[in-house]
Amino acid sequence: MPPKFGTSGLRGLVTELTDDLVRAHVRAFIAACPQGRAVHVGRDLRASSPDIAAAVMQAVCDAGLDAIDHGAVPTPALALASMSAGDAAVMITGSHIPADRNGLKFYIPQGEISKADETAILAMLETDHTIAGSPGQIKSDTTALPAYVARYANAFGAGALRGARIGVYQHSSVARDVMGDILEGLGAESVALARSDVFIPVDTEAVDPATRGLLAGWAQEHGLDAIISTDGDGDRPMLADATGTIIAGDLLGPLTAQFLGADTLVTPVSSNTLIDQMPQFTAITRTRIGSPFVIDAMEQALTSDNATKIAGYEANGGFLLGFTATGPTGALPPLMTRDSLLPMLAPLAAARAQGKTLTDLVAALPPRFTAADRVQEVPSERSAAFIATLTADATARTAFFKGVGAEQSLDLTDGLRVTFTCGSVVHLRPSGNAPECRCYAEADSTDAALTLVNTHLKRLKAALD
Repeated sequence: MPPKFGTSGLRGLVTELTDDLVRAHVRAFIAACPQGRAVHVGRDLRASSPDIAAAVMQAVCDAGLDAIDHGAVPTPALALASMSAGDAAVMITGSHIPADRNGLKFYIPQGEISKADETAILAMLETDHTIAGSPGQIKSDTTALPAYVARYANAFGAGALRGARIGVYQHSSVARDVMGDILEGLGAESVALARSDVFIPVDTEAVDPATRGLLAGWAQEHGLDAIISTDGDGDRPMLADATGTIIAGDLLGPLTAQFLGADTLVTPVSSNTLIDQMPQFTAITRTRIGSPFVIDAMEQALTSDNATKIAGYEANGGFLLGFTATGPTGALPPLMTRDSLLPMLAPLAAARAQGKTLTDLVAALPPRFTAADRVQEVPSERSAAFIATLTADATARTAFFKGVGAEQSLDLTDGLRVTFTCGSVVHLRPSGNAPECRCYAEADSTDAALTLVNTHLKRLKAALD
């Protein structure tokens, strides 16, 4: 699969992300989008990221702008730093995809690039860009991580997690150290788990059985109240309870929004529908999958009413705050980019404040359950063609979804989402940034949702081979 550019940025095989290709995309970004006074650059811990970062910074300097080198930092920490400075940013990361791939995420001074920005960048991609007469300089900056830590220390306070013993599954996440720093700053004892010098592609939305087994073992072995982790670049959370059971991202979203006092939610169509049964959320908008779509809907709502207490989240758990919330000890300013720490800290703090476990907190939510997984190494074009066939052919759908029951409705917002008369949901979608086809399911029990995903993944594999 050749490198592909979209609202998630540029992604592709490392062997195909040549210096020329990287520089061309950075030059197009600078030519098409507002930059502020500099471009901030961060990276994840993939072996290929330092060299790609060097190519990015060279392109920035060639354009006459300073490149602010933050080194290895989580994506939300980089975004917080660049947005606070009124500057653009480029994050070198392939997120959760395998180590033989990498990519770039682009930020304008207001936050993540939009679909309109994507179109403008693509239009500039084939244009020749002259090197500035006065090239910029590369300047190092080490303030992003302390500012990210302070964000949560100020809002939650030193006693928010006092007495909690929390494991940190470090693997190769670029957030592995700052997670422990933040937990300890809030009064918890952090226990480091499974640090790796080799990049491990952790997809927090589709955690494999082996990893789930590790989490359960660590929870018991170390007597943990919870385990936290993130994907490779630190913008997707993974939170497990005292048994090592993962709490789905689309449960972390409403739990966090509830804790912060949000009354308006924006979330993709793939997220759990239990929010429809939560009266504190007076307005809910569902979008296509991807943070740019969530941000666009949030911005539209804020344009209509800038006092709206709005929050957004994705099914992977990444959380976007659109208003100044009040934490236990201070204000929590907006951060309109996907963050992983907030949707883990808020449920943990809520549970401690209420004298409950995470399991108790989740049990109080309306009883709807989701599951998700994907078929990997499948070209997006192939999975898109198969899903298009199912969408157009009711007989083909009946055969593919055999055993679930009669159809109640179809939702074509993003892929094919089928609701059945029994109340279950199966949603198929080709990934927009990786050679994968994703399957989501929703049902009245965890086991039923997992069974739906596993059954239809087998059918997808057979159909896409």
